[in-house]
Amino acid sequence: MNMLTDSHDAVTADWAAALLDFWFNDVGEDGWWSHDAELDRTCSARFADLWEAKQAEPVTSFLGRADDALAAVLLFDQLPRNMFRDSARAFQTDPLARDISRGAIAHGYDVQIGGAGRLFFYMPFMHSEALEDQDLSLSLFEGAGDEESLQFARRHHATIKRFGRFPHRNAVLGRVNRPEEAEAATEGARW
Repeated sequence: MNMLTDSHDAVTADWAAALLDFWFNDVGEDGWWSHDAELDRTCSARFADLWEAKQAEPVTSFLGRADDALAAVLLFDQLPRNMFRDSARAFQTDPLARDISRGAIAHGYDVQIGGAGRLFFYMPFMHSEALEDQDLSLSLFEGAGDEESLQFARRHHATIKRFGRFPHRNAVLGRVNRPEEAEAATEGARW
């Protein structure tokens, strides 16, 4: 028996391999940050059922391998922003993504994966409306040494520090804008 090829733990789950291939090879960096309706439809058609089904699994089920953990973070943090753009469902699984990211970081998966994958492990904290998560986000992005991502993390942190929430989410979450939030909502609407 070859432990590298015969062990179930040595093989990336099929769903995770398909999701990672799609995100990193089909979509790629240009598509990650676009607001493309066709990409949103493709994400939904390919992964909405998976997103729905995988929510019932415990966090620990995603932490056996670095690539499975990364796929789960993408499934619960990035893809909902495409699949459910302009709706509250876009943020529904953010807490799950943060929990998986915490576990993955504790296992050292962020460093093991490296590159852009490392940064995706940190984004659930940048997307959080909790200041302590934003503080962690800054620390993680500073450690990663990616200046562009760090600048985005700083902008997110500043918004949460100022308002305690992301004003650009107010409309879809049914929240009333507080003073000065309308302008901030327009500024943050692209991220």
